[in-house]
Amino acid sequence: MTEQVTAREYFIQGITRDGKKFRPSDWAERICGVLSCFGRSKVAGPYAHMQYSPYVRPIQVGDVKCVVVDERLREIEPMAFDFVINFANDNNLQLTEACSIPDAV
Repeated sequence: MTEQVTAREYFIQGITRDGKKFRPSDWAERICGVLSCFGRSKVAGPYAHMQYSPYVRPIQVGDVKCVVVDERLREIEPMAFDFVINFANDNNLQLTEACSIPDAV
């Protein structure tokens, strides 16, 4: 049996280090939208739709908006990775290093 290696992820929470809710309320969608061009789209031309990157995606944890950043983005586009992590640090957002656990099938 082979061991599956899970990539590390960084969870940027929409809560500042001093406990305040980060504004604007759509900050996570904006950050992920900026980096959506790094995703893998199967559709091209006039029927193409914006898709969030699999490496930077918005999620909701309870009532807190978050952005999950896959560390593999650093290998693909280091400047994009730095941009997102620096955004979190510059805005004093809580940043946690972890990994997602896939749902059981």
